[in-house]
Amino acid sequence: MQRFSKLASFALATILSVSAVTAVAQVTVGGAPMLPTKDIIDNAVNSKDHTTLVAAVKAAGLVETLKGPGPFTVFAPTNAAFAALPAGTVDTLLKPENKSTLAGILTYHVVPGKVDAKALMKMIEDGKGSASLKTVSGGVLTAKSSGGKVMVTDEKGGTATVTIADVMQSNGVIHVVDKVLLPK
Repeated sequence: MQRFSKLASFALATILSVSAVTAVAQVTVGGAPMLPTKDIIDNAVNSKDHTTLVAAVKAAGLVETLKGPGPFTVFAPTNAAFAALPAGTVDTLLKPENKSTLAGILTYHVVPGKVDAKALMKMIEDGKGSASLKTVSGGVLTAKSSGGKVMVTDEKGGTATVTIADVMQSNGVIHVVDKVLLPK
C-alpha cells in the first residue's frame, strides 16, 4: 500500500508540474490565448487588441511572410496604438496605392530572429544601456530599459513601451507595444 501511495504521489506531482509549465507558457492577448504551437498570424487574428494590425498585414501582403518559418521578433502595436496616429492615417495607409509604404512601416516592427525578453535585456546590458535592433525593413530600433520596462525608440524619436513581452509563437516571438513605430 505504501508503494502505491508513493507512486500516486509521484504521478500527482508530475501532473501538477506539467500543468504549471503549461500555465506559464500560455499568454492571453486581446482576450485570446496565444498558443506557442501557432504562428504569428494564426495567433494575431484571435487577438481583439490587434485587429488593425491584422488588417494592415493583409493589406500590405505580408500574411505569407509572417506565416513563414522565420524566426521573427515582432513588436506588435495594439489597436489603441494605431488609433493614436493622426486622424485618417490608418485609412490612408490601407489604400492599395500605399501598399509599399504600409509594408515598410510594418516590416520596421519586425526583427529577424527570435529575441525574447531575456535576450533583449542582455543586449541592452551588453550595450551599456541600449541595444540597436536592425529591422527587416533595414531600419534600426533602439531598445532601453527604464523602471523595469523595455522601451523601444524609432528613428523619428517616438518611443513605445513593451506592455506584454514573450508571447511565444511557432515561428518567433511577439512583444506587444503601445505605439506605432515609424521609420525615417
